[in-house]
Amino acid sequence: MSRSVLLLTDRAPFEQAWRAVLERSGLTVQKLPPEALADAVREGNVLVIDAGCEVFDEDELLAHVGLARALRVSCAVVLPEGERLSGIEELLDDLCPGLVTRGNRDLERVAAALGRRADRDRGRRFEYLAVSPRPSELLAILADGSAALLQRPVSDGDDGSEVASISLGSGAESATVALTSGRELTLRASALSPHLSTRPPAGTNGNSTMPIDGVRLGARLRELRVAAGLTQAELARRTGIHRPNIARVEAGRHTPSLETLARLASAIGVPTTTVLAEE
Repeated sequence: MSRSVLLLTDRAPFEQAWRAVLERSGLTVQKLPPEALADAVREGNVLVIDAGCEVFDEDELLAHVGLARALRVSCAVVLPEGERLSGIEELLDDLCPGLVTRGNRDLERVAAALGRRADRDRGRRFEYLAVSPRPSELLAILADGSAALLQRPVSDGDDGSEVASISLGSGAESATVALTSGRELTLRASALSPHLSTRPPAGTNGNSTMPIDGVRLGARLRELRVAAGLTQAELARRTGIHRPNIARVEAGRHTPSLETLARLASAIGVPTTTVLAEE
C-alpha cells in the first residue's frame, strides 16, 4: 500500500528538495499551500510543514502544529535557517519529538522517520522481543515505538520454565517463545494493547505498558553518556536532538518517547534495554 505525506509549502525550492527525499523514502507526496492544512488534515495523515512560509509567525505555526497533534497526526516542522521562530523551538520539539529541523539539515533522517510513521500497520509488528532485564517478565517493543512488559505467565500454556529461544514469525506480526520444558508459546503483537498507559493495580496478574520514571531515566542516560566519553553537544550532533532538550531529559524534566530514547541509546552505543534496566 502506498504511504503518503502532505507537504505544506508555497515555496518551489523547498518542495523540490523535500519531495525528492520523501519519495526516496517510499512516500507519495501531495503538495498543498499552508493555509489548506485546516481542511486537509485528518487523523492518520503525515505532514511536513514548511515553517519558512511567510504566513507563519509563532502563533500561527503553533496553531497549525497543535491542530495536527490534537488530531493524532505525525508532523515534521522545518524551521527556516537562522533564529526566526526560535522562541517556540523547544515547544515544537515537545509536540513533534525528533521531527523538528532547520533548513535542509537532516532531510534523510526526518524523511525516514516519517516513512516509518506513515506505516499504519507498524503497531501490529514486533521490533524486539526478549526476556526483560527484570525477573518474570518479557519485554516487547513494537515497530511503532510502543513498549510493553509482559508478566509471566503470559498465557495458559506458560508453565514458568526458562525461555530457551524467541523467534519472530513472517512479517514479525507474531513471535514464538520456546521454553526449556519443551512448550512453545505464540504471541501476537496486535494483542498487546500498546495504547494502555498505566500499570495494573498492585497484586494483579496483568500486562502493562512500560512505566518510565523520568528522573531515574535521565540520570541513567547521563551516567551512560559520561561513561561513553560524550558531551551533551556531541550527543546532540549524533542524534539531531537539540542540546537543551537532552539537558532537560537528563535533568528529569522531560520523559522522551521510546523512539527518542532508542536514538539516544544508539548514539551512546548501548541497547535501549540497558537504559531501561533497573539498577
